[in-house]
Amino acid sequence: MTGSADRTAVEWLAAVAPDPAACRWEWERNPLGVALLPAGRRWDVLITPAELGHATLDVLCRLVDRPGPVLLADTGDARLGFFVPVGTAARWVGTGIRAAGRGTWIVAPYPGRATGAARWLVVPDGSGTLNDPALLELAMHEAAGLAGRRARKRPHRDR
Repeated sequence: MTGSADRTAVEWLAAVAPDPAACRWEWERNPLGVALLPAGRRWDVLITPAELGHATLDVLCRLVDRPGPVLLADTGDARLGFFVPVGTAARWVGTGIRAAGRGTWIVAPYPGRATGAARWLVVPDGSGTLNDPALLELAMHEAAGLAGRRARKRPHRDR
């Protein structure tokens, strides 16, 4: 994603900030290349542990041409954040899944630029495309099922 596509994603993300111009300024001048953005305005974020998140993204990519935005958060690559429609966080029930909705903030990197704290696995397209919660839930179930089957196939060793 380069040029005008990056700019469109920047505008779409910055629009949720209390001061979009200050958000863009922060992104462009902060050496970390990140800004705090409020969830619950244009999107919520479902945050998964990395292992489940990567497997879920793999399944999701087989189901749709292009998933909605997905953020790899934390410097230790410990969590993935799937951007979903507003209101999803309030209704989501899932063990080990955190939900960021109204009243919460996320760290978002500048689209198209690598940063140390977070990076986009699927960059926002700027049009408002989000991950469908029902499809995301199905992908999570399949990913968890695949992980469970792999774990059962591993040989057990007595210690």
